[in-house]
Formats: sequence, structure tokens, C-alpha cells
Amino acid sequence: MMKWFFIALLIVPTLELALLIWAGGAIGFFPTLAIILATGIAGAFLAKKQGLKAFRDIQEAMGNFQAPGDQLLNAAFVLVGGVLLLTPGFISDAVGFSMLFAPTQKIYKPLVYRLIQNRMRNARIIVR
Repeated sequence: MMKWFFIALLIVPTLELALLIWAGGAIGFFPTLAIILATGIAGAFLAKKQGLKAFRDIQEAMGNFQAPGDQLLNAAFVLVGGVLLLTPGFISDAVGFSMLFAPTQKIYKPLVYRLIQNRMRNARIIVR
């Protein structure tokens, strides 16, 4: 798992930079800069809006004496999505926007649950 994380740390910024350079050449420096700033501002606004909704969902679940597991995962998606939107780049913006909305969060949830289950299974093996 860590191997893939380090590979992603090398490849994703390289792709981001290549896309930014390409976009700068294709549409110009200032339009590219405007797109980066617009997605950052829109991302901050949407992350705040969705983050407040996630916080209300957590409060509602706890008010109903339910564990807020799914709501906490939604809040984590919003947090990560917001950070990605504040990071300059087209790939990070696309992934960040996709993490802010419930329909696309459904794509990520099985992957995250599987990752959590594998971590718990591995931790159980180590503890024994």
C-alpha cells in the first residue's frame, strides 16, 4: 500500500504540472490562472456548504442515538475533497469535486470500506 502511495506522490504532481503547462500553452496563462482560482474559490464554497451539511448529519445521527459511521465518512470525503480543490491542478480538482457530492461518494465508499477492513484484518494478525 505504501509503495503505491509513494508512486502516486511522484506521478500525480508530474501529471498536474504537465496539464497546467499544456493548458497554459493551449488557452494562455491568464485563462489557466483564472480557472485555477475559480475552482479554488468554488471548491472552498462547496466544501464549506457540504461540510456544514455533513456536520448536521452527524449531529442528527447522534441525536437519534445512532453511530455516525457513514456520516463521518461523508465528512472525511468533504474534507479531503476541499483540500484537493484548494490544491492547484486539474486532476486534483476533478477528484476533489467528485468527493463533495453523495452520488460520486458512493463510488469511493466501497473502496474505503475495503481498505479499512484490510487494515483491521492486518492489525488483528499483528496483535495476535
